[in-house]
Amino acid sequence: MKIISKEDFGEFVDDLIKNDFRDVVGVQSKDSHYVFDELEKAEDLTLDYDVTILPPKKYLMPQREAILEYEDEDGDFSIDPFTEVEPRIILGIHPYDLVAIEQLDKVFSDTYDDEYYLEKREQCVLVGVNMQNVSDRSFAASMGTATTESGYDLMLTDLGDRYAVEIGSSKGADLLDEVPTRKAKAEEVKEVESKKEEVKENFERGLKFSPEELPTILEDNYGNMEFWEENSEKCYSCGTCNLVCPTCYCFDVKDINEITMDKGKRVREWDGCLLEEFAVVAGGENFRENRAERYRHRFMRKGRFIYERYGDIACIGCGRCASQCIPDIADPARIYNDLKGVGSDES
Repeated sequence: MKIISKEDFGEFVDDLIKNDFRDVVGVQSKDSHYVFDELEKAEDLTLDYDVTILPPKKYLMPQREAILEYEDEDGDFSIDPFTEVEPRIILGIHPYDLVAIEQLDKVFSDTYDDEYYLEKREQCVLVGVNMQNVSDRSFAASMGTATTESGYDLMLTDLGDRYAVEIGSSKGADLLDEVPTRKAKAEEVKEVESKKEEVKENFERGLKFSPEELPTILEDNYGNMEFWEENSEKCYSCGTCNLVCPTCYCFDVKDINEITMDKGKRVREWDGCLLEEFAVVAGGENFRENRAERYRHRFMRKGRFIYERYGDIACIGCGRCASQCIPDIADPARIYNDLKGVGSDES
């Protein structure tokens, strides 16, 4: 663990921004909300935020990206894949989002290596920050994601006039090479651990049981259509809960032709299981046409299906879906507690 003064850290960030080699993005306050965006100067960086609108996943899996372009020139058909990746440093990632990225790493390197995700991931340096403020709808502590010991290249903890910096990889260590730091004292190491424990006490809501019980609870309630229909009654099928989720990874692929029809691009863009057309297949058949079934699928995926495949609970408790849902029916903490039979007004 290293220690860096806040003044030196600011100069460090400014130096990173001036370096044309990598894009530098970080959390910024915009219109009373927090977002990850490209940094122009260090003073724009906000590290004491509660939650961002979209997760940093958007830099590894963009909302919309071209994956190849094609052209037919006088009968000579050619295909050129897009493979160029811009190196990037992402500053200020909360632990739960780091956990989410680790899950995506598994998904995109599973049966098929997704080069578009994995190349971006390889060229990315992740700088985390331990939370100081907690979102009203977050329940990360009960999901075990309020802190993490992995998934980062560097991890910052605010110690007043300085930051403690935990080094998680060689990429992180290389980034600190030219920065004036010193080794953390024993009491500073203890202070970091104390702050990690303190933040867990700031969560006022969460699961009222162990997340390890979720797969069984969901399996037992798969056929409880009365519950799913009642809770999905106000769902707009807008897909917002999917789009703000840091562990959702579904995408659609489309070919977009020029009006001349002799060239075009293949693009992929975010998709979501709550959208009405998500499960439409060839011939127009929709195998999940019912709104309650789509609603149930989302919660099953988060708490059961991904666990069965990868051993991870795919809800990391960030609270984004709950805070962005207009009819307020997307909150996983409430749904899971109600399924368990331990729900309350506070859940």
